[in-house]
Amino acid sequence: MTFSEQAERELAAILARYPEKRSALLPLLHLVQREQGHVSPAAMEEVARRLNLQPVEVLEVATFYTWFNLRPVGKRRLQVCHNLSCTLMGAEGIIRSLKEELSIGEDETTPDGLFTLQRVECLASCGTAPVMQVNDDYHESLTPEKARALLTQWRAAANGK
Repeated sequence: MTFSEQAERELAAILARYPEKRSALLPLLHLVQREQGHVSPAAMEEVARRLNLQPVEVLEVATFYTWFNLRPVGKRRLQVCHNLSCTLMGAEGIIRSLKEELSIGEDETTPDGLFTLQRVECLASCGTAPVMQVNDDYHESLTPEKARALLTQWRAAANGK
């Protein structure tokens, strides 16, 4: 994996902020994800090399946080919380509805590359459960109907309508 010139400049700036190289691990993983859309095994090896870490150390961090995509995902990554509060407030119905509407299972991407559906453990929004994070945006107090309406809106936007 090679970084673009812009990413190389960002990488250098990140490394300059951290006297201990390993402390730059999270910012570098975010940089990789911005650069290529996900954190590939080759990217993890390159980050490990740059930080003088073992590749397994990078893998451990990348797999711990749900915000890192370990494979390509759709344009909109739908992460539905299924923790206790969200489940009690209807998360399972939302997941079921999204699976039906998108004709995909969990951890799958629609054939058009527009949506990836994931079940996640906690989005720290228990007071507004159930919640779904879509890329960087939260959609709270969700219902299956609201979730389907969002899909309709995003599909229209993708088709230029």
